[in-house]
Amino acid sequence: MYTNAMAAANPVQIVEVSPRDGLQNEAGFVETPDKIALIERLIAMGARRIEVASYVNPRRVPQMADAEAVVAGLPDAPGVSYIGLCLNERGVDRAIASRDDGARGLDEAGCVLVATDGFGIVNQGQTVEEGIAANKAMIAKAKAAGLLAQVTISASFGCPYEGHVPPERIIDLAKRMADAGAQEIALADTIGVAVPGQVADLVGRVIAGVAPLPIRLHLHDTRGLAPANAWAGYQAGCRTFDSALGGLGGCPFAPGAAGNVGTEELLYLFGRSGVATGLDIDAAVDANRWFATIMGRALPSRVGKAGDFMVKGVKV
Repeated sequence: MYTNAMAAANPVQIVEVSPRDGLQNEAGFVETPDKIALIERLIAMGARRIEVASYVNPRRVPQMADAEAVVAGLPDAPGVSYIGLCLNERGVDRAIASRDDGARGLDEAGCVLVATDGFGIVNQGQTVEEGIAANKAMIAKAKAAGLLAQVTISASFGCPYEGHVPPERIIDLAKRMADAGAQEIALADTIGVAVPGQVADLVGRVIAGVAPLPIRLHLHDTRGLAPANAWAGYQAGCRTFDSALGGLGGCPFAPGAAGNVGTEELLYLFGRSGVATGLDIDAAVDANRWFATIMGRALPSRVGKAGDFMVKGVKV
C-alpha cells in the first residue's frame, strides 16, 4: 500500500448518492423496500452522509415518485445525515415537512444551481440568474428550519448544451452562494468531461475564493477519468466526495452523462493511498453484488467486479 504523511493526516468523507443520483435515470422502477434496504446496506458499510431522495415532479423523474415513502422509512441511525435533493422552494418545503410530528426525516437540503442558461432551462426551467435568486430563498428557508443547506453547482466543468464553462463563472457562483449562506458547495462534473489538471485548478481556486467554507466534488465517470479527477481534487484540497455504489447514475436531462464515480473505486483509490474514508471496501463490494440482484444486471463499477487487491486469498 502506498502512503504518505499528507494522506495519513487528511482523511476524506464519502457522500453516498446511489439511492438518488444512482437510481434517478433507471427505467425500471426500484421498489421502495429495496431502496430502503440499499440505504441500510450503505450504513452498514460505513456511509454517514447519504442522499436518499429527490423532491422533483414524478412525471419528469418517475424513479423518485416515492420520495416521501423512502424518507418515512429511513432507519433511525445515529450519526447518519440524510440528504434530500431540492430543485426549488417546494422541494425545500417537502424536505422540511419530512420532520413533522417528530419524524426522523431529513438532515440536509441539497440545493442545485446550474452554471449555464442552456442546461438550467432544460433541467429546472430557469436561467442562471433566476437560479441564483431561487437558491438564495431555498438556503434561507432550509436553514431557518434547521436543515443544513448545501448547494451543488451543476455543469461546473462543461455543459451538454453550451460546451466550455469558464472557470471564472464557477468561482463567481460559488462566492455568491457562500455569501447567500450556503454551508457547503459542491462542484459537479455532471457529464463527465473534466480532466485532472482542470479539476485541480478549479478546486484550488474555489477553495481560495470561499474559504473556510467546505467544498465537495461530484464526479461522473463518462470517460473513465473520475478516479483520477478525484485524486487531483484531493491534492488540491478537497476532502469530501460524492459517489454511488456500483457506479450507477446519470441525468435524464444531460445527454451523454454516464454513471457517478463508483464508491468502490474511491474506496480503493483512497484506501490504497493511505487515506482514511471510514467505509469498508469489502462490505461495499458485497453490497454491490447484492444490489446487482435487485437491478437484474452487473453494476458498472470496475472495483465492484474485481474486488480489493488479493493474492492467493490474502489482502495485499
